[in-house]
Amino acid sequence: MNKQKHQVLVVDDEPDIREVLELTLGRMNLETRTASSLEEARYLLGEFKFDLCLTDMRLPDGNGIELVRHIQDKLPYLPVAMITAFGNMETAIAALKAGAFDFVSKPLDLSDLRNIVRSALRVAQSPTQTVAAVGTQATTAVAPSVGSRRLFGDSPVMQKVRAMIEKFARGQAPIYISGESGTGKELAARLIHDLGPRLDKPFVPVNCGAIPEQLMESEFFGHKKGSFTGAVQDKEGLFKAADGGTLFLDEVGDLPLAMQVKLLRAIQEKTVRPIGAQTEIKVDVRVLCATHRELQELVRQSRFRQDLYYRLNVIQLHMPSLRDRPEDIPQLADVLCARLTETLGIKSPRFTVESREALKRYSFPGNVRELENILERALTLCNGAEITPEDLHLPVVSKQDAETAVLLDGEESLDDYLERIERVAIENALVKTSQNKTAAAKLLGISFRALRYKLEKLGMSGS
Repeated sequence: MNKQKHQVLVVDDEPDIREVLELTLGRMNLETRTASSLEEARYLLGEFKFDLCLTDMRLPDGNGIELVRHIQDKLPYLPVAMITAFGNMETAIAALKAGAFDFVSKPLDLSDLRNIVRSALRVAQSPTQTVAAVGTQATTAVAPSVGSRRLFGDSPVMQKVRAMIEKFARGQAPIYISGESGTGKELAARLIHDLGPRLDKPFVPVNCGAIPEQLMESEFFGHKKGSFTGAVQDKEGLFKAADGGTLFLDEVGDLPLAMQVKLLRAIQEKTVRPIGAQTEIKVDVRVLCATHRELQELVRQSRFRQDLYYRLNVIQLHMPSLRDRPEDIPQLADVLCARLTETLGIKSPRFTVESREALKRYSFPGNVRELENILERALTLCNGAEITPEDLHLPVVSKQDAETAVLLDGEESLDDYLERIERVAIENALVKTSQNKTAAAKLLGISFRALRYKLEKLGMSGS
C-alpha cells in the first residue's frame, strides 16, 4: 500500500537555498513545490494542498510575514516556518507574533530544520485535536481533556481562553501566561503542551521562586562532577530534562537579574553549558512562563530585563480570576466537590440555594485554589447531606464592603496598620492551607522566599 507523501511548499528567491531544502526534504520522504516570490506562493497555495510551508523573510515582491498572514487568514491549519537571517531575533519574533509555527536561521542548520519539519507535520496531521472538540456543555464544560487535566466553565471569557489555548498549542512561540495566583496558569501551560506537537515529550515545570539563587545555574543548565563543592556526580539540568518538550517557568518574575541574562542566551541560542563543561549542548525546548506579577512593571523598575521580557512575551494568555466569571462558580463547586468526595470515598452532599449564592457573592482572592480549600473544609463540617453557608465559613466582609472599608481608625500609624493587615492575611492563608507555606505563598500571590522573609520580619517564623 502506497502511503501518500506529505507536501511542502518552499518559498525562497535564492536557487541554491531552494535546492538545499528540496534535497533535505526529499531525504525525509517529502514532496516539495517551490516558489520564488509571494505571488507565485499565493498561486500554488490556491492550486495545491500542502502540509507545511517554509518561507524566506526577504522576497522580491514583499516579505515572508505577509505570506504568514495570508496563510493565517486563508489556511489557518497550515503550519508556516520562517527562514530568517542569522541573529535577527526581532524578525523571528515578528514572524512568531504573526502566526508562524517556528523559525530557522541562515546559514541553515539542517538538524534544526529537520526537527522543525517533523514537529510541524505532527501538527498538520491532527487539526481535529482541539479544545472546542471536547465540548463546553453545562454538564461537564470541559476543554481540553487530557487525562484529568481540564478547564471548566461556560462563561464567555473561559470560552475565549479555550479557543486561544487551542490556537497557541499548534505553534512553537514562547507564551507568557498572566493572571492572579490560583487561576490555573500551570494547568493552561500543561494543556498547551498536551495539545501540541510535543505531547509525547517531557513537560517540565519549575517554580523559579523556590530555587535558592546560588543553585539556579546548576538547576537550569546542569553541572559536571567535581565542578564545585558538592557536585558529586553529573547533573543534566532542567533545560536538558525538557529537551524536545516544554519547559514551564512559573513565577519567572522572581528570577534574579544575573540568571535572567543566562536564561536569555539559552533561549536565543538554543544551547546550554553545564557548570564545568567545556562545550555547549544543543537543546530543543519550547518555553512557557507565568507569573502573578506584572512583568512590564518589573521592567520599568529595572528588576526584569527588557530583552528577556520581549523574548518571553511573544504571545500572551491571560487567565481570568473567579471575580471575572462568577457564573462559573456553581459549576466549579460541583466539579471540585465531586472530585474531593471521590478521593475521600464519601457520598457527595448537595449545595443549598443559600450556599450557592454565598459562593457567587464571595470575591475569592485565592481564586480556584481557594475555592477548593473552602470546599475541602466544608466537607468535614457539613452533615453529609447538604452544604450550608455556615459550613463554608466565608469571610463576612463582602467584596463591595472591602472596597469601601475605612483603612485607618486613627489609633495606629500607617506602618502598624499595614503590619497588622499583613499578619492577618498570612495567618488566614496558613489556616486555609493547613500550614503549608508553599501553598500559602501561592494563595497570597507572593514567592515562597518572600513569605519566609515576611514570617521572620513579623516574628512568625515558628508558624
